Amino acid sequence: MGKRPAYSNLCKAIEAGKFVITGELEPKKILDLSEILHGAEEMKKTGKIVAANVTDGPQGDAYMCSLVPSYLVQEKVGLEAVWQVTVRDRNRVALFGDIIAGAVLGLKNILTLTGDHTALGDHKKGRPVYDIDSTQFCEMLSIMIDEGTDYEGNKLEGGKIEMNYGCVANPNSNPREPEILKVGRKVEQNVDFIQTQTAFDIDEAKDFLKDLEQFNVPVLLGIFPLKSYGIAWYFDNYIPGVSVPKDLLKALKKAEKDNKGNKPAKYAALDKINIEFFEPFIKEIKKSTKAAGIHCMAVEYERLFDPLLKDF
Repeated sequence: MGKRPAYSNLCKAIEAGKFVITGELEPKKILDLSEILHGAEEMKKTGKIVAANVTDGPQGDAYMCSLVPSYLVQEKVGLEAVWQVTVRDRNRVALFGDIIAGAVLGLKNILTLTGDHTALGDHKKGRPVYDIDSTQFCEMLSIMIDEGTDYEGNKLEGGKIEMNYGCVANPNSNPREPEILKVGRKVEQNVDFIQTQTAFDIDEAKDFLKDLEQFNVPVLLGIFPLKSYGIAWYFDNYIPGVSVPKDLLKALKKAEKDNKGNKPAKYAALDKINIEFFEPFIKEIKKSTKAAGIHCMAVEYERLFDPLLKDF
């Protein structure tokens, strides 16, 4: 299958050889999207972030559907969205309906995900769907975009879907070989980009990026600045495969303890720790790997973008 055109600003920037930065927004149990839109505005102001992921029920929680906030981020803020869509909650019929709706709304990027199991979320009696897996979802998107039909070959009418889509990869996988094989199956469905989950270990991240070079697909390496010790502790203990460096954990804990009751000082200390850790991390990835950019998952931590990205 031939190379798909770059329909999105994200893919156009990658195609132009730019080292791109994407952010992340997380609509939760909300009816008011003002904070999401504010976060998008703060990202746009930096002039460094080309698109923002909008999450789809992370950790299996029942949150707002990602479609509407993705559309409003583009429509009201003018920042391109990377619309996350999981196969956990929808069968192929629902996925088809959502995709053509997203196309009508002008969404240009989809990130395909399996989705965390409902047993991990806040509705543990909820039954996951998993009618098709994430690789089949990639195949379905390829057929819809490139062939102009649904998954069964029925023709789409009234226009053409102009979207780019990506898949995810886990740099923390152990053993790594099965993860590389999974990514390879998705690459065979003509994915346009790969975003990785959070990386903290620079050597492991570089090795993983090297392993992905065989696919000749742009990769955005995921990083997760930690705005509090509590979040860092949770990641270290409850996110499979993720290990937060002990020195980073200690520094975050000390910063909060030393500045207890003084929010400005605490925020400044936490920001300094994150900048000192992630700025050289990003520079090393840009300098010594073929990564197309960084996916910065600084959810509700937009104040960090300006100082962290000032040299990029």
